[in-house]
Amino acid sequence: MRFKKKKYPALEQIEVSGIASEGKAIAKHEGKVIFIPYAAPGDIVNVQITKQKTSFSEARMTELVKPSDLRVTPQCSHFTKCGGCKWQHVGYDTQLEFKAAQVKNDLQRIAKVEVGNYLPIEGCKQNFNYRNKVEFTFSNKAWEEFFDKENPKRLPALGFHIPGMFDKVLDIDHCYLIPETANKIRTALKDYSVDKGFDFFDIRQQSGWLRNVVIRNNSKNEWLVVLIVTADHSDDLKGLFAHMSNLFPEVVSWNYVVNAKQNDTWTDLTVHNAIGQAYLTEQFENLKFKIRPQSFFQTNTDQALRLYQITREFADLQPHENVYDLYTGTGTIALFVAAMCKQVVGIEYVDAAILDAKDNAIVNQVDNVHFYAGDMKLVLNDELIAKHGAPDVIITDPPRDGMHPDVVHKIIALKPQRIVYVSCNTATQARDIALLSELYDVVKVQPVDMFPHTHHVENVALLSLK
Repeated sequence: MRFKKKKYPALEQIEVSGIASEGKAIAKHEGKVIFIPYAAPGDIVNVQITKQKTSFSEARMTELVKPSDLRVTPQCSHFTKCGGCKWQHVGYDTQLEFKAAQVKNDLQRIAKVEVGNYLPIEGCKQNFNYRNKVEFTFSNKAWEEFFDKENPKRLPALGFHIPGMFDKVLDIDHCYLIPETANKIRTALKDYSVDKGFDFFDIRQQSGWLRNVVIRNNSKNEWLVVLIVTADHSDDLKGLFAHMSNLFPEVVSWNYVVNAKQNDTWTDLTVHNAIGQAYLTEQFENLKFKIRPQSFFQTNTDQALRLYQITREFADLQPHENVYDLYTGTGTIALFVAAMCKQVVGIEYVDAAILDAKDNAIVNQVDNVHFYAGDMKLVLNDELIAKHGAPDVIITDPPRDGMHPDVVHKIIALKPQRIVYVSCNTATQARDIALLSELYDVVKVQPVDMFPHTHHVENVALLSLK
């Protein structure tokens, strides 16, 4: 039996009133909220409803009847297609206002707490070309906006996955979020590979040789490239790297990974260094950090430094104080604050990240940090507390899901004097703060824009024991 596809209504002359947490615009029709991607507050639009729920609908814009005064012309020709930028059609100052309002809304609506001081959002001085890392995907069939079943183009692609479509890759001409060198590397790599007749990956058939490429750089304009392939064709790799290294002397590290799995995760696999050094080095103030191909590192270097400086300022550490840095990653924040306190205990669930953290401690000759790998709710236990002493201050920077309730309850039991909560998702941060609010006041918060032209925002909150 075939089910008829439900037909949803088209609506006209809808006025857009605001922005939602995921970057979609908001309108209301007959008392129901409608979420509309790529619209702007003040727009008058015609829309096609694509999904209906009891309390809200989702829609796509079919016509921009009257544009909002907030609109600007997007720089990128791929805008609305690749999904990387959701707000290029809105001026940057307006983006900052939306993000600051979202932080405040989440803390008021979800945490339901009084905040002593909402500090102005820290904007990004360079709001294009700011990403220090990008990953492109090879595909033997580029996504076609206007697909002709009778005569498909079947062109090779090196670009980004279309949102919500695991097997569709948009071939990228130019990305404005990355430095120009990264765009040139992508173009040259694709041109060489097409000229040599290399097979691009087919995700459905699980065939083809070239799969992904990761490009990253440091603030000294040194570059690292990792090519992910499905088999070790040594002659082809040797020729490719020789050609590319002649074109791009600024790339100091050429690497490859063989990934024959049915998924794109590769950081658990062996990285083979083909030409040059095996890692980059980034410097924040007087500290140096190794960035290996697999390492996590904030993708906006300048704003990462500001984020760490704000975290350090909020912590206001004293020489006698014990600090626990939860979800420490590669130990960046732990090392950044170590000189100001007695000791730092860093905990992270990714083993490879802790190896990086320990390496970074050695490189920087910091000897008052102790790093542990494992599940946070298991590692942060009475035995660890007995060994290193109870924390006076806790710094926590969890993933988007926030902290596990067991971790929050453990923090409450430990009763540190201050908590500095760094978050990339203010909704889960607000949820956790609600649990902590029985014992803690929220002294101040500082939003930091790490990702211009996207809906993402970081937020630093200082909590003080009542």
